[in-house]
Amino acid sequence: MLRKLTFLAVISAAALMLPSLPASAAPASLSGAIFTTDSSGVPVNLNIYQAKEDVYLNGGPGINAPDDAAGLPEGTYSFMVTDPSGKTLLSTDAVTCRQFTVDASGVIQGVAPSGACAHATGSDGEDGGATVQLFPYLDTPNNGGVYKVWVTPTSQLNCNTAGNKYCFVPRYSKTDNFKVRDTRIVEIDTRFWKPGVSEPVDGMLAMWTDTNGATNAKYSEYNPAILAFHEAHVEAAEQGRHLIRLTDQANCAIDHVTGPDGSSVKATGGKVTVSVEVADHNLGDRTYFVDVYCAG
Repeated sequence: MLRKLTFLAVISAAALMLPSLPASAAPASLSGAIFTTDSSGVPVNLNIYQAKEDVYLNGGPGINAPDDAAGLPEGTYSFMVTDPSGKTLLSTDAVTCRQFTVDASGVIQGVAPSGACAHATGSDGEDGGATVQLFPYLDTPNNGGVYKVWVTPTSQLNCNTAGNKYCFVPRYSKTDNFKVRDTRIVEIDTRFWKPGVSEPVDGMLAMWTDTNGATNAKYSEYNPAILAFHEAHVEAAEQGRHLIRLTDQANCAIDHVTGPDGSSVKATGGKVTVSVEVADHNLGDRTYFVDVYCAG
């Protein structure tokens, strides 16, 4: 069911132009996860913020992820803010100003590669890493009030690859969505059910692919302070077709998965992909449930 909302509270021409990379140099995909928080690393209710300046980028294994979950690979990354389609660049400074580093533990360490124009940072009290302010960026033109942050390894920025968004290639990018002062709730929630257990299981991975083909890892969690009740959340999901990819993992060998339309899909080789068609946010609040039923 829908949850009630409570919460605190000239496109830049300097896109980094890089030569095409040989296919052998490109990774199969980008592992780990990103998410938006406040400056202290605290998740914000439903990814809805009071002001654009309040939104910070965070990284690591993911909120409520198991101890052995992977963070972003070590290296230097670039980020940008766009509308949810990726067609409108909202970040107003040069991409060279929007860089950060990740250490071997998968945690953001700082913004030194950006030099004098680096973005402001905060400190995550949980993992000891840095958080990176997304501002400055323009207001989104999206009628649902949705913004999308992109992160990709700086070495994988490629302005010549088909389908790139201002040199960010969806296949090699992580994305997360958020809103600013727009209180319409549109989300995809994945729940994991085990036989004999009355509540959904926490710490379980659901891999989200957005409407552009970029991915992010989401983990089921219980955190009433942000209205999280044993679900892996995709908040502020944009209109269009999303995919939730599920695989067998510790504590859950998948039997079948039920999609938002009530259809049931049996697992094949321990894998299931569910398509979720998200409606226009102007149609009102909606929660799209994906229910994973574990055989054991």
